[in-house]
Amino acid sequence: MTDAVTDAVTDAVTDAVTDAVTEAATDAVTASALGRVIGRPVAGRRRAAEPCELCGEPLPGEHAHLLEERRDLVLCACRACALLFEPGETGPGRFRLVPHRRLRLTGPSPSELGVPVGLAFFVRRSDGTVVAHYPSPMGATRWEVDAAAWDRLVGRYEELESMRPAVEAFLVAIVRGMDERWLVPIDDCHRLVALVRQEWTGMSGGPRLWKQVAAFFAGLDRSGLDR
Repeated sequence: MTDAVTDAVTDAVTDAVTDAVTEAATDAVTASALGRVIGRPVAGRRRAAEPCELCGEPLPGEHAHLLEERRDLVLCACRACALLFEPGETGPGRFRLVPHRRLRLTGPSPSELGVPVGLAFFVRRSDGTVVAHYPSPMGATRWEVDAAAWDRLVGRYEELESMRPAVEAFLVAIVRGMDERWLVPIDDCHRLVALVRQEWTGMSGGPRLWKQVAAFFAGLDRSGLDR
């Protein structure tokens, strides 16, 4: 075998091993991050101490979250790391700081966006497209919202126009006697998806699930508005 062929084979094997290790590491991080999201309380309960997922420093019970936009992962962050991603600060575009504000809305209806379900949230991407997410026992199904329909809705509701790309969502629950319409941080939606996935039973979710969903929205009220 010539030196050139040997070098080519060696390079190919090295690349394959590197790709496999990278993929395994990525899968491990994704799995652990999903586990942390599912394990987080829906509302009202303090979490055990956990490390900042950027620098490893211990975190207080209340701390910031960052969205890793490429993989749609919510990560816990200490104050020092969160400051790197404050609006107006420079930093890698891979992460976005998740804001804290929660606004109860009146008026906007998901039916105006052609959504056939009563529990859904809507996220505006960085490219301007809007995606509807429907929490289900398999996670969150999603579909792209008609741009003209979204523009008509936003034109009538100033709060939706101010919704920050990727890190805030229009969350609605018009189901089982609930009438909830909120502008919330995206981590609230991640917790709701995890709740539905954990608690769903039978064909319609079961009474325990819907009791927990009602408690979730009651927790939004108790947490304070527009903060």
